[in-house]
Parts: sequence; C-alpha cells; structure tokens
Amino acid sequence: MDTIADFLTRIRNASASKHDKLDVPSSNIRKGIAQILEEYGYIKSYRVVPDGKQGVMRVYLRYLNDGTSPLKTMRRISRPGKRVYVKSDEVPKVRSGYGLAILSTNKGVVSGEQATDLKVGGELLCKIW
Repeated sequence: MDTIADFLTRIRNASASKHDKLDVPSSNIRKGIAQILEEYGYIKSYRVVPDGKQGVMRVYLRYLNDGTSPLKTMRRISRPGKRVYVKSDEVPKVRSGYGLAILSTNKGVVSGEQATDLKVGGELLCKIW
C-alpha cells in the first residue's frame, strides 16, 4: 500500500469537503511532508499525538479568505511500482517556481528548493501547486 499517496488523498479530500482538520496514522515521512506543507503555507499546522502504537498525526487545514484551499493539485510522482529519482541539478521547478516539489533525500524529506541549495538529489515524492 502506498502510504504517501493515501496521505495526499486524505488531505485533498478533507480540503475539498472543507474540514478543519484530519487525523492520519503518523510516520516519519508523513511528518516530513507535513512540515514542508506548513513551511510553505499550504496547511496551518500539524501535531503528533502518541497513542501507544505508531501515533496519530492531526493536520489542521488552511483556507484562503474566499474559502478555497491553497492546495489546487497534489500529484504523486514516485510510486512503489515506478520509483523516480532525480540528481541535484535535475530537481524540477513546479509551475515556474509557484509550486512545490518534495523529495526524500539522505538529508531527510526536503523541498525542491532546499535540495538544490543542499546540492542533494533523491526520490521525487510529489509535486504540489
């Protein structure tokens, strides 16, 4: 099962339904993605609540003044059946810099800008705009 695609789909569905928050099972890669989404203003915040197992991550969604979500499209690139890796000089610019690419590198989960600054490549997880 693709847990990252499930995470992105849950966020997409919750924002389309205008929910204030959503709960998902926690993992380190989901925490990394949520941290980047919070840094770039796509979500309000997130919190991890320990439950004795793997923990539950509560994601608080953000909406603009007109009630729309800043998340227009979330597209999973690398999948379990077809992994996509990029070199440090091949990190894509999403929508001419208006979007966001998220990579899993040996430095952790980073945005495309951070990967370029750190000069590291890795697995291209998703593109968001």
